[in-house]
Amino acid sequence: MSRIDRITVQTYRYTLDNLPGAKMERFIVTIDTDDGLSGSYAPHFGATAHAKAQVQEMARGLIGMDPEQRERVFERLKLSHRHYDKSGIAAIDTALWDLAGKKYGVSISRLLGGFRERLPVYASTTSGQRAAGGLDSVQRYADFAESCQAAGIPAFKIHSFFDGNPKTEIAIMSAVRERVGQDMKLMNDPASSLKSFMDAVEVGRACDDLGFFWYEDPYRDASSSAVAHKRLRGFIRTPLLIAEHIRGFEQKADFALAGGTDIMHIDPELDGGITGTMKLAHFCDAIGMEVQLHTAGPMHRHCMAAIANTHFYELGLVRPDNPANPLQPPIYADDYGDEVGNVGEDGCVPVPAGPGLGVTYDVDRINSGEVDRVEIR
Repeated sequence: MSRIDRITVQTYRYTLDNLPGAKMERFIVTIDTDDGLSGSYAPHFGATAHAKAQVQEMARGLIGMDPEQRERVFERLKLSHRHYDKSGIAAIDTALWDLAGKKYGVSISRLLGGFRERLPVYASTTSGQRAAGGLDSVQRYADFAESCQAAGIPAFKIHSFFDGNPKTEIAIMSAVRERVGQDMKLMNDPASSLKSFMDAVEVGRACDDLGFFWYEDPYRDASSSAVAHKRLRGFIRTPLLIAEHIRGFEQKADFALAGGTDIMHIDPELDGGITGTMKLAHFCDAIGMEVQLHTAGPMHRHCMAAIANTHFYELGLVRPDNPANPLQPPIYADDYGDEVGNVGEDGCVPVPAGPGLGVTYDVDRINSGEVDRVEIR
């Protein structure tokens, strides 16, 4: 029987071509066993400093455990870090799934019972900018939506200028709908920037009038109140996508049962990795609720491949001048990517088919950017 022998947390730094001088820092977790097995995961959006600190602390209690007992590991970490947001679970859990897939020579989606090989995407924009370039005007949002539609992308989500002004939100929404017509599904995410409940109602009613597919995280409570969003549902018809900022499947289940959302937002990198994501997706399926996975990454693709009650893969955050995606570290030695140019003519991206995560990390690039390495034995 395999036993976890070593867990390595490697921190690396890099710059993006479109942000010269701006140094980004991420980490990668590798789990090795006493009989030569190995699994790794490099978080994207979830590679925060506090998540890394949790991973290093969690790892100390896992040496000697069976790496295939993922449920046991998940429950142990959930309990041991119950006073925290438990965001460190995801990287460890996904590395264990990667290890299992490599051991058996199959992809994670195959282990999960995945039934999709290609995933329909929606373009999820960056926020607008006041300086010239990118999404610097209402017109540019409409132009970008039209170009995404021409590229075969079936859906488009607006992140606005986040100025808290309903008129700004509605102007962008109206311009985009007029440009793309009724064939493209549209969504709006003010990212909790609207200043009042009535502002949220005003923008929500515009979503109704314009036939938006969902309305997400509208106002300043940061989507934390189930009661507030249940009230909002009484004023508008457009389905709400809420709970991005609620952590853990038990809390999100409570939020759904309290009537706080119409569609459940799950972040695999913050909500317990693959194990936590699939628990919540199956719960929502049982109560007739659909889910959406927040942001993008190889782990997200494998989960979505096995989730029946979901619609789109979030291609975020993208913009018209198509720079390197700020959420995706440049650490892949294969053709993996989450930019508009990576979307096929069918409006889909592929689920990696190789063993485990099915992607190839650029080890040389990660090593060349290394700034710290912690080994737990």
